[in-house]
Amino acid sequence: MPDLDELLAFNRVMETGSLTRSAAELGQAKSTLSRRISQLESRLGQPLLKRQANQLLPTEAGHRYYVISQQILELADEGQRALDSLREEVSGEILLEAHRTLTRSWLGHSMREFLEQHPAVSVALHTRPTPPRDPEFRGVSVWLGEVGEGGLRQEVIGRLARGIYAHPDYLRRHGQPDHPQALTRHAWIDMIGETDNGLVLRHPDGDKVNFHPPGSRFRVDQPMLHIDAIAGGGGLGVLPCWIVESRERAHPGELVRCLADWQLKPLDVTLLYGFGHQPRKVTALLEHLRQSRPDAWQETSVTANRQTSQTSHQASASGGRT
Repeated sequence: MPDLDELLAFNRVMETGSLTRSAAELGQAKSTLSRRISQLESRLGQPLLKRQANQLLPTEAGHRYYVISQQILELADEGQRALDSLREEVSGEILLEAHRTLTRSWLGHSMREFLEQHPAVSVALHTRPTPPRDPEFRGVSVWLGEVGEGGLRQEVIGRLARGIYAHPDYLRRHGQPDHPQALTRHAWIDMIGETDNGLVLRHPDGDKVNFHPPGSRFRVDQPMLHIDAIAGGGGLGVLPCWIVESRERAHPGELVRCLADWQLKPLDVTLLYGFGHQPRKVTALLEHLRQSRPDAWQETSVTANRQTSQTSHQASASGGRT
């Protein structure tokens, strides 16, 4: 019977093609990762990976065994969850970090429900300007937008469509843009860092425009200030459509979408948490976050996650391959 740590090491290398990256993501040394894969190959009696240039590529046996190994890991994960569910009490403090856009619009209410369901739990909720990357991070993070590479599991649980919005009074004064090229003639209200690299707008007929907003005279770093400034008639700005719809229920008629046929890249909503087996309180929080995500979010399947979610059961091991 293969060792689960060996299967985890093999799976990560299959997904990344790199011992260095796999070791960093698992928080292990390359030498132990290498040893675990060698032990697995010895158990099976044939090589699973071959080195080509600076990459590790699967052999035919590796391709076939990868599917089998995923099934074994998923069954082990299911077994661990079943055992965890027998523990009646979920208790202790949990560190929850979040992108500030999600705190008032979703997480605040979601956490109230979670705390009502688990009276022995306490949650410390922090906002932060960048997603965590440290493999030693012991909490849960909910991030909106690009995450990049790091040492944590990344599980995409939804996507937020975005649009360009303005107040009706602003549009009456300055006109409704009829094409992305017309956006340069309008005042722009920026979230700091959001449009530094420009915006790509795509039309269903195949047209694409790379738009670089003009210099903004008012730039903010808080989502509520951003939407308030746009709703106050100061200019155009990019906002998540779900956030706008939530605001419009309380303040109807303050925001109008411009160029509705032109699409911006949606923003991923991603859960970040450590590899290996998680405490019961953490698995309970993760499950609650998955279940409480708004229906309006564009959901993604497990196979679309940047990092696979099939290995949450293994205890972290030190190790790596040279």
